[in-house]
Amino acid sequence: MTLSVAVLMDPIGSIKIAKDTTFAMLLEAQRRGHRLFYLEQGDLALRDGQPWARLAALSVRDDAAGWFMLEEPRWRDLREIDLLLMRKDPPVDAQFIYDTMVAEQAERAGVTVVNRPQALRDCNEKLFAMHFPQCMAPTLVSRDAAELRAFVAAHGEVVLKPLDGMGGRGIFRVNAGDTNLNSMLETLIAAGPHGEHRQFTMAQKYIPEITSGDKRILVIDGEPVPYALARIPQGNEFRGNLAAGGRGVGVPLSERDRWIVSQVAPELRRRGLLFVGLDVIGDYLTEINVTSPTCARELDAQFGLNIAGQLFDVIERTRIGNRAA
Repeated sequence: MTLSVAVLMDPIGSIKIAKDTTFAMLLEAQRRGHRLFYLEQGDLALRDGQPWARLAALSVRDDAAGWFMLEEPRWRDLREIDLLLMRKDPPVDAQFIYDTMVAEQAERAGVTVVNRPQALRDCNEKLFAMHFPQCMAPTLVSRDAAELRAFVAAHGEVVLKPLDGMGGRGIFRVNAGDTNLNSMLETLIAAGPHGEHRQFTMAQKYIPEITSGDKRILVIDGEPVPYALARIPQGNEFRGNLAAGGRGVGVPLSERDRWIVSQVAPELRRRGLLFVGLDVIGDYLTEINVTSPTCARELDAQFGLNIAGQLFDVIERTRIGNRAA
């Protein structure tokens, strides 16, 4: 079965192919004989209610000296595509929400969209984790500085972060009594030129096991990859994010990791979230990444896996099932 596969992603010319999970998906799709097409955010449109996209035929190779070739893009009816991979990095802003609405029109016409557009809109990567409080450390989400200060005072050592960040940006570690706490909260809560619009901030009790790594567990159609990538902070840095300098070390899943996946998996399946990254520190779930989860290439390299292959096995079965229906 040959599929036409379009990928919505950030500029392909600026990716780091050794670490880019979207690139792993493209390599696997091409290996299977699927036709590849490339688009960025500005390449989506609606014409009389129907989804269109400016698509460029794409070929890829696993070579850092030159990893892609693009043909001249042209506008096409997006309903002609079999599979649309939504792989743009956060933040999930208003423009990305609009992208999901265009993608949803394609989905209604029979295009398989991974992950599902409605789920991308509904599942904020910080807030969605709070659907599973049994898996989480004490957590507060609020716009109220007094409530957040009280949470810090109650728990002693806390991590503060915005709801729309990625790669460790905008994250603070703070202790009760820290003289910089008010300034941190002003930075996180205030929005608009005069701070007139307040933004939600997440506060989580600090988990000391971060020194052993912030584990990324990849979940495909509700089933976990048997190894996680533990992103270990380096030097004086408390953040394990690879973008913040963390070192990635593959580790087998623990029984607790598998229990967390078992708690989350039914809801992932219900929402049509085929490819998800759970972030786990110690015994606790901290985030559920749905927009463009990464770390597949690192795990493939360390353990001889083919995570994109597992995903495409599921996608191809899904397409066959949809056609049969």
